[in-house]
Amino acid sequence: LFPFSSRCAMMDNRFATALVIACVLSLISTIYMAASIGTDFWYEYHTLSPAENVSEAGRSIWEEFVSEDADEKTYTDALFRCNGTVGLWRRCITVPKNSHWYSPPETDMTTNCISFSLSDQFMEKYVEPGNHNSGTDLNRTYLWRLQFLLPFVSLGLMCFGALIGLCACACRSLYPAIATGVLHFLAGLCTLGLVGCYVAGIELLHKKLPLPDDVRGEFGWSFCLACVSAPLQFMAAALFIWAARTNRKEFTLLKAYRVA
Repeated sequence: LFPFSSRCAMMDNRFATALVIACVLSLISTIYMAASIGTDFWYEYHTLSPAENVSEAGRSIWEEFVSEDADEKTYTDALFRCNGTVGLWRRCITVPKNSHWYSPPETDMTTNCISFSLSDQFMEKYVEPGNHNSGTDLNRTYLWRLQFLLPFVSLGLMCFGALIGLCACACRSLYPAIATGVLHFLAGLCTLGLVGCYVAGIELLHKKLPLPDDVRGEFGWSFCLACVSAPLQFMAAALFIWAARTNRKEFTLLKAYRVA
């Protein structure tokens, strides 16, 4: 009995280590996911001479950018010309602090942002951006809506999984950790879907509105955080499920040994 008990104790330590690592991975992925949702650097545009571009058009670019009537083409053109960045919730451009038609181009720049309203998140995308008579582009419309909804579903699943994990700790049982692992796996799928939807949406937009020759676009660090969060969620899910299932098997073997 002593060798078997020692082996069980060793296995229990291994389960505890796996759960600790899984919890750490889950916490890091949650922080990364929350940070990516709350920041505005999912996609960045780099313009060669933003100050000159803005000075030529005066304040009209900013006024059109923040206008409630600004359509997709209007604010995308402003993003191209003014070192814009786009997040899930906001769009930002870099403009001179004081831009007047009678002033020389300024080098003192500031970043101004405008939030997407809830109606903007569910607004239809058109086959020709800015042309309401061109018909609805269903692919871009649903990709945009999914990239708004999926991160919150992912965070909700992880929070619900954490709640189940706390209940498992209170019950002193590892078996409910299987549910935590399954929820983390689903959260990872949602995050992966978010990344895929965002990439596809950007590529389809740039087919409709090609980048100017003097503008370079690239995915930003907020997008990278979401990309890193997905594999962390999958690893946490695997550890939770492995620890719960293996511990259950060991417990069943121990009961059978005691009965024998």
